[in-house]
Amino acid sequence: MKVIDINELREEANKCFTCKVPKCKKNCPIDTPIPEIIKLFKENKIEEAGEILFNNNPLSAICGVVCPHEDQCLGNCIRGIKDKPVDFYEIERFISSNYLKNVKLKQEDNLNERIAIIGSGPAGISLALILAKKGYKVTIFEKRSHIGGVLRYGIPKFRLPEGVLDDIENILLDLNVKIRYNALVGPVITIDKLFEDGYDAIFIGTGVWNPKPLNIKGETFGHVHYAIDYLKSPNSYRLGDDVIIIGAGNVAMDAARTAKYHGVKNVTVVYRKDFEDMTATKAEINDAKKEGVNFELFKSPVEITDEGAIFIDTKKLDDERKTMVNIEGSEKLIKADSVIIAISQSPKNNIVSNTKNLDTNKYGLLVTDDKGHTTREGVFASGDVVTGAKTVVEAVANAKEVANSIQEYLKLKKM
Repeated sequence: MKVIDINELREEANKCFTCKVPKCKKNCPIDTPIPEIIKLFKENKIEEAGEILFNNNPLSAICGVVCPHEDQCLGNCIRGIKDKPVDFYEIERFISSNYLKNVKLKQEDNLNERIAIIGSGPAGISLALILAKKGYKVTIFEKRSHIGGVLRYGIPKFRLPEGVLDDIENILLDLNVKIRYNALVGPVITIDKLFEDGYDAIFIGTGVWNPKPLNIKGETFGHVHYAIDYLKSPNSYRLGDDVIIIGAGNVAMDAARTAKYHGVKNVTVVYRKDFEDMTATKAEINDAKKEGVNFELFKSPVEITDEGAIFIDTKKLDDERKTMVNIEGSEKLIKADSVIIAISQSPKNNIVSNTKNLDTNKYGLLVTDDKGHTTREGVFASGDVVTGAKTVVEAVANAKEVANSIQEYLKLKKM
């Protein structure tokens, strides 16, 4: 990850027009007060700026790295119409990272209500920070040995160093948050048991960790892997010299770049449409190109073999829907030592299958109202387990809303 030079950041801040109606803020999912932060940064009020950013977005330091900035602050900077836009996210990362390293938070109150948070991804961490700071007794249940969820196990370390998550964990501990590691809720620790033990509210933020299959022949072969699994522990894999990545989202780009980072000679992303249709950010695609990742477009997988994968050529029809169709007779083998599938994810059902009155939709996502209430009283949810895979900043914004809902629920419960 790029090393930040504070003098370069000051030059960047001086470019800001400090618009009266800032489109950068308007297009930020969490309404980051960008002009205010830039003003404070220019005045060298770094700590004050960090506090504002943290209170608005507890994962500001992370969003400064992983947000799709081209669709949000960067892509809506007025200066960018005729010139290079202001790289606010670099300023945000610098301010927020330093704030996390130096801040010592204390609980504002000593409340008796006990809250269980299942999952320590973006939604769970944000909720824990908000509610623990208010004074609630918060326990996080994390099925792995470290907190972070997709932040730690789904984003490559060269993009998001683990140090920022360690800083956040220290803040959680300062706020008296209890963390139970290697604790899978569902089969043994159940929702019913949590309520029996005196938890007043439960939040589910377990994300989406089941890979979506292609459902083609050969998908169970030993040289075939799912990107969401590969990214958890890339050091465990021996992929060979030639690797195919099937998919075109950010997870596919992360898998491709990680494979290159770990020494794979030839990595090829294969996609059934064109670059303009890819769901990955332009920044991620460009970084992958710069790092030597190859791209094969307008090809759809039909079978995986011991030698690689067979693809059929596709084309886009000139209709309103831009329908994609296969070109019959165009099947061709692309040779590879390993094939990584990265087309989507869905939730695991560990909790749902062991809990009554907790409804899901046809995609296995938890059903909630607009305030995060599930169909089980006292159980709340947000993040990817409700919406499907979205951005980190969207998960934080939703968690803030649910934090308010839980507080309202607990107040009513006491009456």
